[in-house]
Amino acid sequence: MKQYDLDSLDNRDPKAVERALRIAKPILQALFQPEVRGIENVPQGAALYVGNHNSGVVMPESYVLATAVHAAHGMDAVPYGLAHEIAIRVPIAHQMLVPLGAVRASHDNGRRLFERGKKVLVFPGSDIDTYRPYRDRHRVIFGKRRGYVRLALRSGVPIIPVVTAGAHETFYVIDDGRSIARALRLDKLLRVKVWPLILSVPYGLTLGPIPPHLPLPSPIRMQILPPIHFDRSGEEAVADSDYVEQCHERVLGEMQATLTSLGEEEGSWGGPRDRLERRLAGIRSLLGSISKLGD
Repeated sequence: MKQYDLDSLDNRDPKAVERALRIAKPILQALFQPEVRGIENVPQGAALYVGNHNSGVVMPESYVLATAVHAAHGMDAVPYGLAHEIAIRVPIAHQMLVPLGAVRASHDNGRRLFERGKKVLVFPGSDIDTYRPYRDRHRVIFGKRRGYVRLALRSGVPIIPVVTAGAHETFYVIDDGRSIARALRLDKLLRVKVWPLILSVPYGLTLGPIPPHLPLPSPIRMQILPPIHFDRSGEEAVADSDYVEQCHERVLGEMQATLTSLGEEEGSWGGPRDRLERRLAGIRSLLGSISKLGD
């Protein structure tokens, strides 16, 4: 299998991206019926998309975002992804994700991408957000991570908040297992702060992060907010911890308010029976799409 330099900015293959989005579009539509709002808020030039993270390594929000911005604004709007090194070193995932624009997460790689006028996607909450318990599905959980703010300030680029509701319902996180991760010192060994208890298809009940699961159909609503431009930038701003915190609170506050609003819309989607019927309809639609691919 081909091995890529994880710090190279030249691995992304536009043809591979377009092919992946073409394949993903009917699958996303069948499973999630995605609705993306605020597509007009995507600016030209370098910028940092900041999203809430969902559904483990499946992360359907990243594909919904890429599909929507590509259709509206072309390849320049499709972000490169700053990804955890372990996630993009795994065989198969490595060969699939790196040509789509995944690079090792670092401030230097982000800075170099911005210098080329590119857009970058980060999920500051990482494992604590994507494995948050089901009861917290309408919360944005970034913890103490402020690196994303420093990255934007250091390069003087705006932050584009991207808020997604529904994507965390493709499996069921019973508990994030933070106490287990601390007891096993996994933050030191694997750089993870959670060891979640998950109910998913096809794995059933499992303890710890899981490989890609079969996502349960769930309507996804995404809101792209207007870019946030900060008054200060550069190393002086980065070194001011109070200012960094103010910037973080602004971003987090806008994202949380939006996710709360999107979550409240779920009341119009009906009760458990309605959700089950929609999920079964989504599965039937997906199977129909797959059968058409074989014709």
